Amino acid sequence: MKLKYSLSALVLAAAAGAATAEDDPAVARTVEQVKMLDALYKTAVVLITEHYVENPSSISAATASKLLFAEMKKNGFHEVRLLGLTDQLTNPEENTPTGNFEETAKEKLLAGEEYYKRVVNEGGKRYLYMATGIPVVMEKCVMCHANFKDKTGPIGALAYKVPVIE
Repeated sequence: MKLKYSLSALVLAAAAGAATAEDDPAVARTVEQVKMLDALYKTAVVLITEHYVENPSSISAATASKLLFAEMKKNGFHEVRLLGLTDQLTNPEENTPTGNFEETAKEKLLAGEEYYKRVVNEGGKRYLYMATGIPVVMEKCVMCHANFKDKTGPIGALAYKVPVIE
């Protein structure tokens, strides 16, 4: 099986996906922060899969990532959710897109957009919501996602909620 993406291509896609800056400098700074987080998390998923996932009974990179995401939220840094973008979800109770932002992000990402973002006001504070796609990027991915071995688009997404850096 020939995969379309490499680790470096995935990281570059994560960085390029958010390259359009808003006119608002605070939003542009926050977009840059999310680009960095996206590249970091996606690199971690690939490295965990490459070096630690040996068989389907190993802890998955998705499970390890969710633990990392929970720590970031617990410490008040930002929120990240792993979303499934297909109708075949391993954990539908956890990974089904919910709410208008995630449902719209799913539509946009499956339609070929590299990212989807929105700035919202909550409790007098601005937040950047941003979602980026996750494709199958390596042979080991199909150990758990065998039904997507020939899929070229995203099968999942990372959905971020990050305070706008004023």
